[in-house]
Amino acid sequence: MYDRRVSGILLHPSALPGAGGIGDIGDTAYRFVDWLVTAKQRRWQIMPLGPTSYGDSPYAGLSALAGNPLLISLEQLVRLGWLDEGALQGAPGAYGDWIDYGAVIPWKLARLEWAFAGFTARADGQHRAAFEQFCAEQQAWLDTFALFAALKEAYHGEPWNRWEAGLARREPAAIETVRRQLAERIQFQRFLQWVFFTQWAALRHYANERGVQIIGDLPIFVAYDSADVWANPDIFHLDANGNPTVVAGVPPDYFSPTGQRWGNPLYRWDVLAQRGYDWWIERFRLLFRLVDIVRIDHFRGFAAYWEVPAQAATAMEGRWVPGPGAALFAAVRAQLGPVPIIAEDLGLITPDVDELRRQLGFPGMAVLQFAWGGDATSNYLPHNYTRDLVVYTGTHDNDTTVGWWSTLDEHTRQHVRNYLGARDETIAWDFIRAALMSVADTAIIPMQDVLGLGSWARLNLPGRAEGNWAWRMRPEQLNVDRAHHLAYLTGLYGREPLVEKEPATYQQA
Repeated sequence: MYDRRVSGILLHPSALPGAGGIGDIGDTAYRFVDWLVTAKQRRWQIMPLGPTSYGDSPYAGLSALAGNPLLISLEQLVRLGWLDEGALQGAPGAYGDWIDYGAVIPWKLARLEWAFAGFTARADGQHRAAFEQFCAEQQAWLDTFALFAALKEAYHGEPWNRWEAGLARREPAAIETVRRQLAERIQFQRFLQWVFFTQWAALRHYANERGVQIIGDLPIFVAYDSADVWANPDIFHLDANGNPTVVAGVPPDYFSPTGQRWGNPLYRWDVLAQRGYDWWIERFRLLFRLVDIVRIDHFRGFAAYWEVPAQAATAMEGRWVPGPGAALFAAVRAQLGPVPIIAEDLGLITPDVDELRRQLGFPGMAVLQFAWGGDATSNYLPHNYTRDLVVYTGTHDNDTTVGWWSTLDEHTRQHVRNYLGARDETIAWDFIRAALMSVADTAIIPMQDVLGLGSWARLNLPGRAEGNWAWRMRPEQLNVDRAHHLAYLTGLYGREPLVEKEPATYQQA
């Protein structure tokens, strides 16, 4: 999958700095790409880009196919003349360290409404034609999602199984009626998706031109309250009332002694196989329109997944059930050709998972924080790495390296010191150095570790329902000194990109 050793940064766009209360895919995202180039990084890893819902998790979105309107750049809409510049003032949280979702969401949606009104009144023929073309090309998924989102709004956010029965069951007469009643709101949702996809395509092009590839994220499971389940109930284990009979999770592990009961509905893989895995193929097809490489979250679920009875309070009552194995990926390859995929193979990994990953030729993952306190046989210790790995100091589910270090017992700390020659005051950079010097083809560093931040900047604590996904950078943290230090280490360990000439940096239009 890779032509040579590379490295990159893990940072979701929502965590970028800016005046809008939440990071977006506008000016600061372009400047972040410039920072990556200065730091000689060739990968930018993000999390799922879909629209979020309760809990604000990108891993529990309203759609596996749509984009998140909260990431839209309002500044770019001002430049197009669809939004007044004064509308950008007064964002809740502005340049703060945290996203106040409860305040930011209504503030930003109001401005997106104004932009839609401005587009309707003032857009030129070229932009109107581009919008119509997007709607025609993406109709297969876009019309369904736009209707779903408009209905969610009409029902004040209620999950689809609490809608009027005819709508919950997608009865044709009921659907046709609401399509007419909600025509304007449906068109607004189409507009949001067009703007998101257009802005994202421009940002990705800018990154690719500068030698930066984007690693996207594909969660194996989707949220129950999503357009995916509402529109495709036959491919999920649901009862006659549309409720899940079994749900996803994982058994007890590093993160939770009772396991994790995620609650996502599980697939009817037999039905999907009969359909040639069509839904999955389209999911991959659309995601590869957005990113260059796909990391599959919870890859082990394709070998076997943890099935939990829907009525169970915890995941401890679950059982292993065989997944689709290589057949799914054979179908994807037949339709899309060879596609670059990273397999997230963390947690309880059995030989069948390793065998499937190797059969498919996907690199796996190693996390440095998991390596310590045991003996020299740990797969996460760098001397046991192989080239077909992506090594992380930590992932979005881990504490920051500084925060993790502060909670360690002395025995484990001493193991790290002995192995890496690490020091308390430089632990984050000691871990970065260890990842970069390893034989793993790819090394990915969370931005919080580059910044040396503590537990307060942790992005997600698995099992915690609230308070996640909210950390943001400050503008001054995106500085050239850190970029140059990272660039030095990147070159020292043979991960420096081959660049014939320095690309131009971003200039605001």
